[in-house]
Amino acid sequence: MGSKKKVVKEKPLDKMTAKDLRELAINTPGVTGAHGMNKDELIGTIKEARGIVDAPSKKTNANVRELKVKIKELKSKHEAAIGDDNSKMSKIYRSRIIKLKKKTRV
Repeated sequence: MGSKKKVVKEKPLDKMTAKDLRELAINTPGVTGAHGMNKDELIGTIKEARGIVDAPSKKTNANVRELKVKIKELKSKHEAAIGDDNSKMSKIYRSRIIKLKKKTRV
């Protein structure tokens, strides 16, 4: 009978724990300082060492910060509308705030 060898698939880097990523980084040539890195840094370094090009993500910290600034502005307008007893504009501002908050979580 023939012996079948099981092909061991490597877990995706995103699903690995930081401990596993450190071990992988230590065994990867060209990677130094793996013990001082967090999970995101380890993933980026391993991908860079392996030549994996990562597609840019939809959101960045800069975009989230900009959205949060807009949310603060809308909250102040919302409070002003409540103070002026303008319920229509209050509802409009509140719905805009909700939409922006959803964008920060995507």
